[in-house]
Amino acid sequence: MTDVVATNQTILVVGGGISGMTAALEAAECGKDVILIEKNPSLGGRVSQLYKYFPKLCHPTCGMEINLRRTKANPNLRVMTMTEVSNVTGEKGNYSVTLKVSPRYVNENCTACGACSDAVESEFDDEYNYGLKKRKGAYLPFFMAYPQRYVIDPNIIGTDEAEKAKAACKYDAIDLDMQAQEVTLNVGAIIWATGWKPFDANKIQPYAYDRIPNVITSVEFERMMDKMGPTGGKILRPSDNKEAKNIAFIQCAGSRDRNYLKHCSRICCTASLKQSTYVREQYGDEGKSTIYYIDIRAIDRFEDMYTKAKKDPTVTFIKSKVANITLDKATGNPILNGVDTEGYNRYSTPYDLVVLAVGMQPSVDFKKMSVNLTVNENGFIENTSENGGMFAAGCASDALDVNRAVQSATASALRAIQVVNQIAAAEG
Repeated sequence: MTDVVATNQTILVVGGGISGMTAALEAAECGKDVILIEKNPSLGGRVSQLYKYFPKLCHPTCGMEINLRRTKANPNLRVMTMTEVSNVTGEKGNYSVTLKVSPRYVNENCTACGACSDAVESEFDDEYNYGLKKRKGAYLPFFMAYPQRYVIDPNIIGTDEAEKAKAACKYDAIDLDMQAQEVTLNVGAIIWATGWKPFDANKIQPYAYDRIPNVITSVEFERMMDKMGPTGGKILRPSDNKEAKNIAFIQCAGSRDRNYLKHCSRICCTASLKQSTYVREQYGDEGKSTIYYIDIRAIDRFEDMYTKAKKDPTVTFIKSKVANITLDKATGNPILNGVDTEGYNRYSTPYDLVVLAVGMQPSVDFKKMSVNLTVNENGFIENTSENGGMFAAGCASDALDVNRAVQSATASALRAIQVVNQIAAAEG
């Protein structure tokens, strides 16, 4: 890694999700030298964890495959995974960026045969599946992971498990002596595409996410539907693995609330509308979805999803901010308690499963980083001239759906290209 070369005409893209990949590819395909870094072992970000996109309800693997093909084919683009920014100094057109590269303990010889995983027995919570299942101490993050290389969990380094993994590899791909490295690059522009993370549902105490097993989050529900996910594509209750056919979706779980996230996360309403189609997909007319909402914010093309959902007899809308969730100990059912704001009727209604449409927040707290960026009260980067040659892309700039995140990334790529073009022109 220490031989990575960059100049003041290089663009650094931080974050390898859909926004980072888009920005990097757009710039590289315009002939610019681009380095794309990602803190996780593979590219893809949150989008790779989705079951379907909205509004077309197609699977994200198609878009992922296209982007990966473009990435592999472009000589102007270099990818560094397990890499984070630790420091940035300098100014527009001349930044010095210090990167920390964590060891994968697996080198380029890896063929992704899986022998190392078969050889170990230790298991850990699977981050890709939000801890809903376990993964081995030697693992491939997910089936479309790029680079297609296994990772050795640092928790087994120095144990017999690591030695078993090394002994099982026929290709001399496992290097247990790998160390963390520090790399310093000179770049002309930086695109921050660090994405988002789900709001911590544990903080919403009235909704008892930490106390009632059959209360889950929208991102966990998304992983359930994936055939390669924790439940093999079935909607199963965590408490007893029984099918959940009567499901409640609670909107604004952590959003638009002065106690949690003040902002509207924009995607939550549409995500629940989309997920109600999953219930119909799985159970037909036997499945029931009830959406508790303050108001439905489905604009532009997403309005059609709302119209279709309202016409679906299996979907019910209740205008109400749910007060709290309690547990029916006999059945394991979560019980939603509150008052609807149209008829002002009190309700205490049990469901097989409750899905919290959790809000979006920036995955990085830029106020704690030693980077001179303008950040708004919600923690998102403001694209202002005060940032010099640094630009935000996708959900680093605001809570956005995939389509708008890609548009934002393209715009940021164009801005970064202008910066390095100016440097090239000045240097003649």
